Amino acid sequence: MGSKETKSMSNKKQVHVMRMPIRWGDMDAMGHVNNTVYFRYIESARIAWLEEAGGTPDPGSVTEGPVIVSAQCSFIRQLKYPGEIEVTTYVGPPGRSSFDVTHEIRLVGPDGKAGDLYAQGGAKVVWVNFAAEKSVPVPDAVRALLPAA
Repeated sequence: MGSKETKSMSNKKQVHVMRMPIRWGDMDAMGHVNNTVYFRYIESARIAWLEEAGGTPDPGSVTEGPVIVSAQCSFIRQLKYPGEIEVTTYVGPPGRSSFDVTHEIRLVGPDGKAGDLYAQGGAKVVWVNFAAEKSVPVPDAVRALLPAA
């Protein structure tokens, strides 16, 4: 990692790594992965981590859970089909009802190792009471997985 990347992740804790294929349908008319698809990659990684952490966003079966209030992505290099990516998920220290989730998307090389950074994105996650549509404190079980402030 370069010093700029290290600095930007200094207050974050790595919590999840997953790999996924670049699908033919992820491409656009320009011959590279469409910018909206990066948000799908990020979403898949975030949901996989939340499921492991016990915070599945399911308003049909639980009264409280995570929602996204903002999302962003910086596109560093173009991804193209075929290929495989590795998405690493980091979390930041919690506030009362929210925390930041950051993701790095790297292309997996022929050697099976994740290489250069292709995109970096993230979201602000807020814990809410689904029926009341109001923020509530991040549950202790999830807070325990986050780095100290």
